[in-house]
Amino acid sequence: MGAALAAVVSLASCTSAQHTSSSTTSSSTTSSSTTSSSTTSSSTTSSSTTSSSTTTSAPSSATTELTPTSTTAQGASDLPLTTAVRSQLVDAGATLHGLPPSSFTGLDPGTSYYAFDPATDTYWAGAGLDPSPTTTQAQVSVQDDGGYLLFERPAAGAWTAYNVGLAGTDGSTCPATPPAAVLALWGWPAGSCRPTTIG
Repeated sequence: MGAALAAVVSLASCTSAQHTSSSTTSSSTTSSSTTSSSTTSSSTTSSSTTSSSTTTSAPSSATTELTPTSTTAQGASDLPLTTAVRSQLVDAGATLHGLPPSSFTGLDPGTSYYAFDPATDTYWAGAGLDPSPTTTQAQVSVQDDGGYLLFERPAAGAWTAYNVGLAGTDGSTCPATPPAAVLALWGWPAGSCRPTTIG
Protein backbone atom coordinates (compact mmCIF):
# COMPACT_ATOMS: atom_id res chain seq x y z
CA MET A 1 0.00 0.00 0.00
CA GLY A 2 2.94 2.31 0.67
CA ALA A 3 4.12 1.75 -2.91
CA ALA A 4 0.66 2.65 -4.29
CA LEU A 5 0.53 5.91 -2.35
CA ALA A 6 4.00 6.88 -3.64
CA ALA A 7 2.82 6.29 -7.23
CA VAL A 8 -0.21 8.57 -6.74
CA VAL A 9 1.97 11.37 -5.33
CA SER A 10 4.42 11.02 -8.22
CA LEU A 11 1.59 11.24 -10.80
CA ALA A 12 0.13 14.38 -9.15
CA SER A 13 3.54 16.04 -9.18
CA CYS A 14 4.04 15.29 -12.87
CA THR A 15 0.58 16.67 -13.75
CA SER A 16 1.30 19.89 -11.80
CA ALA A 17 4.62 20.36 -13.62
CA GLN A 18 2.93 19.94 -17.02
CA HIS A 19 0.23 22.49 -16.09
CA THR A 20 2.87 24.96 -14.94
CA SER A 21 4.85 24.51 -18.20
CA SER A 22 1.70 24.96 -20.29
CA SER A 23 0.75 28.11 -18.37
CA THR A 24 4.24 29.53 -18.82
CA THR A 25 4.18 28.79 -22.55
CA SER A 26 0.74 30.39 -22.92
CA SER A 27 1.86 33.46 -20.99
CA SER A 28 5.00 33.73 -23.13
CA THR A 29 2.93 33.41 -26.30
CA THR A 30 0.44 36.04 -25.09
CA SER A 31 3.26 38.42 -24.16
CA SER A 32 4.94 37.89 -27.53
CA SER A 33 1.64 38.48 -29.34
CA THR A 34 0.95 41.62 -27.32
CA THR A 35 4.46 42.96 -27.96
CA SER A 36 4.18 42.18 -31.69
CA SER A 37 0.76 43.84 -31.88
CA SER A 38 2.02 46.88 -30.01
CA THR A 39 5.06 47.15 -32.24
CA THR A 40 2.95 46.76 -35.38
CA SER A 41 0.42 49.36 -34.15
CA SER A 42 3.21 51.79 -33.28
CA SER A 43 4.85 51.26 -36.68
CA THR A 44 1.52 51.78 -38.46
CA THR A 45 0.79 54.97 -36.50
CA SER A 46 4.26 56.33 -37.27
CA SER A 47 3.86 55.51 -40.97
CA SER A 48 0.45 57.18 -41.06
CA THR A 49 1.79 60.34 -39.38
CA THR A 50 4.72 60.60 -41.82
CA SER A 51 2.45 60.17 -44.87
CA SER A 52 0.04 62.89 -43.64
CA SER A 53 2.81 65.45 -43.19
CA THR A 54 3.85 65.16 -46.86
CA THR A 55 0.39 65.90 -48.31
CA THR A 56 -0.88 68.84 -46.25
CA SER A 57 1.28 71.66 -47.66
CA ALA A 58 -0.84 74.35 -49.33
CA PRO A 59 0.07 75.62 -52.81
CA SER A 60 1.71 79.03 -52.91
CA SER A 61 -0.73 81.81 -53.86
CA ALA A 62 2.13 83.59 -55.64
CA THR A 63 1.87 81.09 -58.50
CA THR A 64 -1.67 82.23 -59.30
CA GLU A 65 -1.17 85.96 -59.07
CA LEU A 66 -0.78 88.14 -62.17
CA THR A 67 2.49 90.07 -61.84
CA PRO A 68 4.01 92.94 -63.85
CA THR A 69 6.33 91.84 -66.65
CA SER A 70 8.99 94.31 -65.42
CA THR A 71 9.41 97.17 -62.98
CA THR A 72 11.77 100.17 -62.95
CA ALA A 73 13.70 101.39 -59.93
CA GLN A 74 11.24 104.29 -59.73
CA GLY A 75 8.36 101.82 -59.34
CA ALA A 76 6.58 102.02 -62.72
CA SER A 77 5.28 98.62 -63.81
CA ASP A 78 4.92 97.22 -67.32
CA LEU A 79 1.53 95.45 -67.40
CA PRO A 80 0.01 92.73 -69.62
CA LEU A 81 -2.21 94.26 -72.29
CA THR A 82 -5.43 92.29 -71.78
CA THR A 83 -8.31 91.96 -74.22
CA ALA A 84 -10.43 94.29 -72.08
CA VAL A 85 -7.76 97.01 -72.05
CA ARG A 86 -7.22 96.67 -75.79
CA SER A 87 -10.93 97.22 -76.34
CA GLN A 88 -10.87 100.33 -74.12
CA LEU A 89 -7.95 101.78 -76.07
CA VAL A 90 -9.68 101.17 -79.41
CA ASP A 91 -12.79 102.90 -78.09
CA ALA A 92 -10.77 105.92 -76.91
CA GLY A 93 -8.85 106.12 -80.18
CA ALA A 94 -12.00 105.85 -82.27
CA THR A 95 -13.60 108.65 -80.24
CA LEU A 96 -10.54 110.84 -80.87
CA HIS A 97 -10.89 110.25 -84.62
CA GLY A 98 -14.65 110.79 -84.54
CA LEU A 99 -15.39 107.26 -85.73
CA PRO A 100 -17.20 104.23 -84.27
CA PRO A 101 -14.96 101.53 -82.70
CA SER A 102 -16.11 99.12 -85.42
CA SER A 103 -14.04 101.17 -87.88
CA PHE A 104 -10.93 99.53 -86.41
CA THR A 105 -10.03 95.87 -86.08
CA GLY A 106 -7.83 96.40 -83.04
CA LEU A 107 -4.39 97.72 -82.12
CA ASP A 108 -1.57 97.74 -84.64
CA PRO A 109 0.55 94.63 -83.88
CA GLY A 110 3.98 95.23 -82.42
CA THR A 111 3.45 98.87 -81.41
CA SER A 112 1.64 98.56 -78.08
CA TYR A 113 2.80 99.56 -74.59
CA TYR A 114 0.95 99.55 -71.26
CA ALA A 115 2.15 100.57 -67.80
CA PHE A 116 1.15 101.94 -64.41
CA ASP A 117 2.96 104.72 -62.56
CA PRO A 118 2.24 104.57 -58.80
CA ALA A 119 3.84 107.97 -58.17
CA THR A 120 1.05 109.67 -60.13
CA ASP A 121 -1.53 106.88 -59.78
CA THR A 122 -1.93 106.89 -63.55
CA TYR A 123 -2.04 104.27 -66.32
CA TRP A 124 -0.28 104.98 -69.62
CA ALA A 125 -0.44 103.24 -72.97
CA GLY A 126 0.87 103.74 -76.46
CA ALA A 127 -0.40 102.08 -79.63
CA GLY A 128 -1.36 102.49 -83.24
CA LEU A 129 -4.86 101.58 -84.42
CA ASP A 130 -5.41 98.97 -87.11
CA PRO A 131 -8.09 100.35 -89.47
CA SER A 132 -10.78 98.21 -91.07
CA PRO A 133 -9.91 97.52 -94.75
CA THR A 134 -13.49 98.46 -95.67
CA THR A 135 -13.54 101.87 -93.96
CA THR A 136 -11.79 104.62 -95.90
CA GLN A 137 -12.16 107.20 -93.13
CA ALA A 138 -10.44 104.91 -90.65
CA GLN A 139 -7.57 104.32 -93.06
CA VAL A 140 -7.11 108.07 -93.53
CA SER A 141 -7.29 108.74 -89.78
CA VAL A 142 -4.22 106.64 -88.99
CA GLN A 143 -1.95 108.59 -91.33
CA ASP A 144 0.53 111.30 -90.27
CA ASP A 145 -0.13 112.54 -86.72
CA GLY A 146 -2.85 109.93 -86.24
CA GLY A 147 -0.42 107.16 -87.01
CA TYR A 148 0.35 106.68 -83.33
CA LEU A 149 -1.63 107.39 -80.16
CA LEU A 150 -0.69 108.03 -76.55
CA PHE A 151 -3.25 107.11 -73.90
CA GLU A 152 -3.55 108.36 -70.33
CA ARG A 153 -5.96 107.25 -67.59
CA PRO A 154 -6.17 108.20 -63.90
CA ALA A 155 -6.73 105.17 -61.67
CA ALA A 156 -10.35 106.18 -61.12
CA GLY A 157 -11.00 107.78 -64.51
CA ALA A 158 -11.40 107.16 -68.24
CA TRP A 159 -8.87 106.98 -71.05
CA THR A 160 -7.81 110.12 -72.90
CA ALA A 161 -6.15 109.64 -76.30
CA TYR A 162 -3.67 111.94 -78.06
CA ASN A 163 -2.39 111.97 -81.64
CA VAL A 164 1.41 111.78 -81.39
CA GLY A 165 2.41 110.31 -84.74
CA LEU A 166 4.37 113.45 -85.69
CA ALA A 167 5.16 114.71 -82.19
CA GLY A 168 8.73 115.92 -81.90
CA THR A 169 9.18 116.41 -85.64
CA ASP A 170 9.46 119.76 -87.46
CA GLY A 171 9.30 121.67 -84.19
CA SER A 172 6.08 120.03 -82.96
CA THR A 173 5.69 119.21 -79.27
CA CYS A 174 4.03 116.45 -77.30
CA PRO A 175 0.44 117.08 -76.18
CA ALA A 176 1.22 114.92 -73.12
CA THR A 177 4.34 113.20 -71.83
CA PRO A 178 4.52 110.04 -69.71
CA PRO A 179 6.53 110.21 -66.45
CA ALA A 180 10.26 109.57 -66.68
CA ALA A 181 9.81 106.20 -64.94
CA VAL A 182 7.42 105.02 -67.68
CA LEU A 183 9.67 106.33 -70.48
CA ALA A 184 12.62 104.46 -68.98
CA LEU A 185 10.54 101.30 -68.69
CA TRP A 186 9.51 101.45 -72.35
CA GLY A 187 12.91 102.60 -73.64
CA TRP A 188 11.50 105.82 -75.08
CA PRO A 189 13.68 108.97 -75.21
CA ALA A 190 13.47 111.31 -72.23
CA GLY A 191 10.75 113.95 -72.62
CA SER A 192 9.16 112.13 -75.58
CA CYS A 193 5.67 110.75 -76.16
CA ARG A 194 6.24 108.00 -78.72
CA PRO A 195 8.77 105.29 -79.56
CA THR A 196 11.60 106.11 -81.94
CA THR A 197 10.54 103.20 -84.17
CA ILE A 198 7.44 105.18 -85.23
CA GLY A 199 8.31 107.49 -88.07
